[in-house]
Amino acid sequence: MKNDIQSVLFSEEELEAIVSRLGAQITEDYRGKNLLLVSILKGSVAIMADLMRRIDLPCRIDFMAVSSYGSGINSSGNVKIIKDLDISLEGYDLLIVEDILDSGRTLSSLMEILSTRKPKSIEICALFDKPERREADVYAKYIGAKVPDAFIVGYGLDYDEKYRNLPYVGVLKPEVYEK
Repeated sequence: MKNDIQSVLFSEEELEAIVSRLGAQITEDYRGKNLLLVSILKGSVAIMADLMRRIDLPCRIDFMAVSSYGSGINSSGNVKIIKDLDISLEGYDLLIVEDILDSGRTLSSLMEILSTRKPKSIEICALFDKPERREADVYAKYIGAKVPDAFIVGYGLDYDEKYRNLPYVGVLKPEVYEK
């Protein structure tokens, strides 16, 4: 797997520092609120596991699985809910936890769907942001780091369901996905 990585963007230690910073910021902002963290599977599973342990507040968690990529490298724009939430959003301060905010099309559609379920508030926490690729008018309140317009994998991010288990984030060599 390491042979498929062009360069490492974020080491394990750097990721730990990013998640700790986000956890502290969320703890401060959501003090006294009814926080519900919603992890968008499968990509955000790594950050969700680490982030929720760095939030020093009572909170609930839930999971959604949505798809708009298939096995390609670009979002199709067609959002399909594969696994919906188990609890009602009514009265919760909802924080969507996502691995990467890229075109924004998936999150924009998801925000529309979830807003109809009457949460008290909705915000996004994205580990990574690629603002130059944005196609939809959606922004994350909490951003771990901005990343270049490259195909990155690791720490939950994948290509064709592979590389999620890398403990760091790296740029995938183009020859891997241009086959």
